[in-house]
Amino acid sequence: MALIHTLFLAVALAMDVFAVSIAAGVALKSVGPRQTFRLAWHFGLFQAMMPVVGWSAGLTIRSRIEAYDHWIAFVLLAFVAQGMLRSAFKGEREEANAKDPTKGMTMVMLSVATSIDALAVGLSLSMIDVSIWVPALVIGLVAGAFTAAGIHLGKAIGGMSQLSRWAETTGGIALLAIGVNILREHGALSF
Repeated sequence: MALIHTLFLAVALAMDVFAVSIAAGVALKSVGPRQTFRLAWHFGLFQAMMPVVGWSAGLTIRSRIEAYDHWIAFVLLAFVAQGMLRSAFKGEREEANAKDPTKGMTMVMLSVATSIDALAVGLSLSMIDVSIWVPALVIGLVAGAFTAAGIHLGKAIGGMSQLSRWAETTGGIALLAIGVNILREHGALSF
C-alpha cells in the first residue's frame, strides 16, 4: 500500500476522533497539557491497535463482528452525547462538577467508539494481504495529532461563555450524528 494511500486512510479514520476531541474541548473549556496528552495518546493508541487486531483476526471473526460493530459504536457515542446534551441544558454549572472526558470510562468508551472503523480497516487489509505495521503506525500518529488539534479548537470555542452552551449542544449532536452515520454506512438504517 502506497504511503499516500495510507495517509488518506489515516486522515479519513481521524475525522471521528477530531470531532469527538472538539466536543471534549468544548466540555472542558480549560485544557491542560496532561488532558491533551491523555486524549491524544489514547485515541492514537486505539486507532493504531484496532487495525492490528482486525488484521490479526482476519477472516476468522469477520462475520461475527460485522453484524453488530456499528451498533456498539453508536451506543457508546450516544451515551457520551446524551451526557453532553444533558449538561448543556442544565444551565450554568460549576467547573468542578464538569466531568472530564479525558479520564476514566468516558475516555475508554470514546476511544473504543471512534476506533471501531479502524478495526474494520484492519480486517480489510488482511483480506488484500497488506502488511499492517506501517498503516497502523501512520493511523495512530495522525489520530493523535488530530486529537490534540481538536481538543484545543474545542477549548477555544467552549471558552467563549456566550457560545459555551451552543457549542456543547453542537458537540453532543455531532457525536450522535457520527453514530447515526456509522449506522447508515453499515446499512442499519435501510428500510
